[in-house]
Amino acid sequence: MPTVTYNADGLVPAIAQDAETHEVLMMAWMNEEALRRTLTTGKATYWSRSRQEHWVKGETSGHHQAVESVAVDCDGDTILLTVRQTGAACHTGNRTCFFTPLTAQDVL
Repeated sequence: MPTVTYNADGLVPAIAQDAETHEVLMMAWMNEEALRRTLTTGKATYWSRSRQEHWVKGETSGHHQAVESVAVDCDGDTILLTVRQTGAACHTGNRTCFFTPLTAQDVL
């Protein structure tokens, strides 16, 4: 069994990637229970740091993530979910959360 390393808050970053396009859709946080629920239900379940509760992606928005596979990186400190996304992944309504380009001029 691979070891998952959680941070001091008991959380690990989880990246959701589209199963067909391989597009990175979003990043959210998981605790041990969210990871367990994801693995047992096949529904992407995350931990909301602001609300301090679990949330199943799409439960209120209808934009579900059906999990096809779950992997942990070589250091055990990041989770990769391969998902079938229904609707937008981002709470802004965009397909992905990564729609804002960043250039060297932005950090100068």
